[in-house]
Amino acid sequence: MNVVPSSDALTSKDFATDQEVRWCPGCGDYAILKSVQKTLAEIGARRENTVFVSGIGCAARFPYYIDTYGLHTIHGRAPAFATGLKLANPELDVWLVSGDGDALSIGGNHLFHLLRRNVDVQFLLFNNEVYGLTKGQYSPTSRSGMRSPSTPQGSLDAPASAAVFALGAGAGFVARSVDTDQKHMPEVLKRAHSHRGASFVEIFQNCKVYNDGVFGKFTDRDVAPDMQVRCVHGAPLVFGGEDEKGLRLDRESLTLEAVTIGRDGVTEADILVHDETSKPLAQMLAAMEPPHLPVAIGVLYAVPGATYDRAVAEVVAKKTAGGKPDFNALLRKGATWTVS
Repeated sequence: MNVVPSSDALTSKDFATDQEVRWCPGCGDYAILKSVQKTLAEIGARRENTVFVSGIGCAARFPYYIDTYGLHTIHGRAPAFATGLKLANPELDVWLVSGDGDALSIGGNHLFHLLRRNVDVQFLLFNNEVYGLTKGQYSPTSRSGMRSPSTPQGSLDAPASAAVFALGAGAGFVARSVDTDQKHMPEVLKRAHSHRGASFVEIFQNCKVYNDGVFGKFTDRDVAPDMQVRCVHGAPLVFGGEDEKGLRLDRESLTLEAVTIGRDGVTEADILVHDETSKPLAQMLAAMEPPHLPVAIGVLYAVPGATYDRAVAEVVAKKTAGGKPDFNALLRKGATWTVS
């Protein structure tokens, strides 16, 4: 297919397709779609050079609603397809869209290798702590005790933390945002896109039908200031309606604790300053849970590095520098047999 690139700047509407968006009314995916389309316009994305890859699940409908190239693949295997795309053409701008079940259950192995290899793609994980498409079964991120069609007596599993997993797998960029935060999410997505290497973005996404309000304890407007800490490189890790609270390192237990500035001798000098190049700090931030600690939002970790796709391209270029390989000669090289 021949695609003629446009020299005109594209708007977010230019990345919308003519397909009917088929998510449940009130689904957080609508807000994420809007943020992604806005981000593509702001980064100057070219439709002919952009690919969205998905697996199976509600989030996997994404390629139908973005006017770029797209692949709707099989359950959990989107990272394998995306890796193939980047190896075939490192210049492609590849985005992956996956849910918590698709990415961390059947796709956990593929996601692990995508991150550890540092393939230069953007991975967006829509975390709603439930299998929405298949009618509300518990997922790898569901809380212990969750009642669902597959766990009528309550889940016995310990939930997986997507951000902790990504850091453990070796991701060089790990960030978080919330589906309804239309100011914050595009900024996080732009940071992810500008990062050299695998970028992992966990988006807390509300499932209106099967898990409504599961993140309300830190996303509802009346509690968000006290239950979210925004991670900004070089800025103190403060939160609260008037930034009167902060995170301090307990040097005896080497754990984070929430403190109030001006109380019990706590001063601004005691508050940790966010360093997105510190993996130990990122791991502690990713592991924080309410009600005793706020949820960390923003870029937790960002350290660029050599990418797998570029390394493979360099090896191929070096090996083919002497001319086009003779495949026929390769087949007959070394020991051969004649079948009569």
